Amino acid sequence: MDEAAPQKGTVTQRAIEEIKAMIAEGRLEPGQRLPTERELAARLGISRSSMREAIRALTVMGVLEARHGSGIYVTALEAGDLLETFGVVADLSRGPRLVELLEVRRILESTATALAAARITDDRLAAVEKHLAAMNATDDPEEILAHDLAFHREIASAAGNETMAAILEGLSSRTFRARVWRGYQEEGAFARTRREHAAIHRALAARDPEAALRSAADTAVRVGSARPGRRSPKRPARSRPRRHPHRPPR
Repeated sequence: MDEAAPQKGTVTQRAIEEIKAMIAEGRLEPGQRLPTERELAARLGISRSSMREAIRALTVMGVLEARHGSGIYVTALEAGDLLETFGVVADLSRGPRLVELLEVRRILESTATALAAARITDDRLAAVEKHLAAMNATDDPEEILAHDLAFHREIASAAGNETMAAILEGLSSRTFRARVWRGYQEEGAFARTRREHAAIHRALAARDPEAALRSAADTAVRVGSARPGRRSPKRPARSRPRRHPHRPPR
């Protein structure tokens, strides 16, 4: 066997890079139909099976999509589609990797909140306020979590940066956020969460980016410092001086 012959994975990777280059250079536009598998394979001088693997990989990445009976097309290349698998990584991470993802979310969520304070519309602010009111109206952890997710999703959308919103969506899936919530279920946690979210809402209503940044960072730091899956240890009870059983009190 010729040792210089490229492995199949290398050939497939070359096909992937070529298709990506065609899109990046404008030879293929979002929504455009690709040449047939046979044509692409012949153009690159590779087997159809390698081209098929490349197309399958790009479909999983959200770059291409198969339309039944029509062919393979370039997707709209929306950030949400391209970053969809990011949420899977967040949901499956643990240990040091999970801590790293929490740090990323803390930075992005704070920045998104500051941008939203400068750009939020009255309608979007009303939606944020609606979820805050719903959080204040219940003690059910599942309902609080659902409205917490929606609260931050509205803010991320209000920031006006689709890529940032897509990354935050991946880092704020219900599974991921529920794991973090379990890490700081302690006495008074829900009341503190409500106060922190109220502070974020006030900063947004005041259109104050600096205050919004501080409020969001304070919330994220506390959540990020919690260890998912572990409750905070209880403070030991203060010991009292023991009275000698045979000595009468003075």
